[in-house]
Amino acid sequence: MGSPARLSLPGSTVEDTNSRNVVIRVVPRCGRAVFARRRISSGEVIERAPVIVIPKKQWPLVKKTTLEDYAFNWGKNGEQGVIALGYVSIYNHSYSPNAKLEELPKELKMEVTALRAIQSGEEITINYHGDPENQEPLWFDVVSSGRRQRRKKGTQA
Repeated sequence: MGSPARLSLPGSTVEDTNSRNVVIRVVPRCGRAVFARRRISSGEVIERAPVIVIPKKQWPLVKKTTLEDYAFNWGKNGEQGVIALGYVSIYNHSYSPNAKLEELPKELKMEVTALRAIQSGEEITINYHGDPENQEPLWFDVVSSGRRQRRKKGTQA
């Protein structure tokens, strides 16, 4: 096995041969972000990621850890949580996203789908509220570029 990719330098790219759709780059002031590796068509599925369900009794404990920044609320009332595998926890927030995050509870997956054509090299963003049109404030200040300063705690089912 080769040496692991490093994320230490701003603007660096982490290559992942497992993904033909996206690449992770480090963006100054924003941390990691997901970018299109190739042109992605409107309506195209960018990623389908399995999730690990955090049981209702354990969810309050996880909310006290760093994992909360990468976890999502899960269930009808957000009574559980999930850790999404793949790149799902790395997408940044935008109030005018170019992709949508959808929960697939029966399949224990989350799916990211392009809302419009996304050009190669363009950052892929989602609305952390789940609904791409939701303009409600988040618990952090959203920078003008649409990138986040902190992770979303979860979408609502």
